[in-house]
Amino acid sequence: MAVIMIPNILYAVKRKNNDAYIVIKNKAVIIAEQIGRYGCFFFMIFNIPYMYFNFWFNHSLAVYLSVNGTLCLLYLIFWIILWNKTGKLKALSLSIIPSCIFLFSGIALLNIPLIVFAIIFAVNHIFISYKNSF
Repeated sequence: MAVIMIPNILYAVKRKNNDAYIVIKNKAVIIAEQIGRYGCFFFMIFNIPYMYFNFWFNHSLAVYLSVNGTLCLLYLIFWIILWNKTGKLKALSLSIIPSCIFLFSGIALLNIPLIVFAIIFAVNHIFISYKNSF
């Protein structure tokens, strides 16, 4: 997760929290996205007994690392290619890929809270990114 945070930190420093970039003002959607985001971060690190069942199929660790590694690499490639560009392609690719990482991780680990928070994050993050891409 630290790998995909690097370009986000650089982007935040570059634009210095300028609210002119934010089009959507729906507080409920923004709060839901943040709840989903921090819930995903939390449940990627901590596991609650009886809500986390670990890998549930053969060679799942290899699949988990391969898929998440590929998604992280794709995320970084999109960041590099689209660094100074705006538009729907950048907004959607850079919101769908981390959503897939969280959701896939939850499914591969059979981590129920992570799956729930990943869905909350994905729906709201993709919506916000799409609306802000105009």
